[in-house]
Amino acid sequence: MEELATRERSTRNRVARSILDHGPSTVADLAGRLRLTQAAVRRHLDSLVADNVVEAREKRVYGTRARGRPAKVFALTDCGRDAFDQSYDSLAVEALRWIERNAGGEAAVAAFARDRIEAQGDAYREAVEAAEPAQRTEALAKALTADGYAATARNAPVGEQLCQHHCPVAHVAEQYPQLCEAETEFFSRLLGTHVQRLATIAHGDGVCTTFIPHSAPQATPSASASTAGRNPA
Repeated sequence: MEELATRERSTRNRVARSILDHGPSTVADLAGRLRLTQAAVRRHLDSLVADNVVEAREKRVYGTRARGRPAKVFALTDCGRDAFDQSYDSLAVEALRWIERNAGGEAAVAAFARDRIEAQGDAYREAVEAAEPAQRTEALAKALTADGYAATARNAPVGEQLCQHHCPVAHVAEQYPQLCEAETEFFSRLLGTHVQRLATIAHGDGVCTTFIPHSAPQATPSASASTAGRNPA
């Protein structure tokens, strides 16, 4: 019995980890990735929902919604993300609050956010500059994944989408969106084009999604800032 319980916990953790790595997922998605039956996946999801690790949502649709019942997806809750995330969120929020109060307000927080992403961005810059132009989004996704963001790149109409399925600072960014804005501006400069943030985990979405057009005018900091970190949905 103990061996069976251990095996069940291990599989349940695999289900949760798959949602972390790939974002909100249907039962069929999880069954295919984990090579489990849909009935087994539903059983583990029921346990994870009962433990407040995952929650069921309607699948977000961009563009025209097809007829029929919206697909149900399962996403990690804040509690579920905490199980994977060892960030010192409270300390970070307190530090940013101190900066905001004592060192120049929102402008100081924004300056800190820009400096932070520049400091950690050397590996991203190296990966992108070493890649062929058509592979730069994929190269950035791999570099972000190595840094804990579980990122993927996928084709989209007239462009690509960079999806970050995990954000180590999501709870902090919920209160200080300047972190998301600085990251989006950095991506724009790095890829040499205007980009648009469509969704963020900090805003309550399951995935941070950035749209990168195939061809667009060269971005400027002021142009990219207009949509950085904003969720139009």
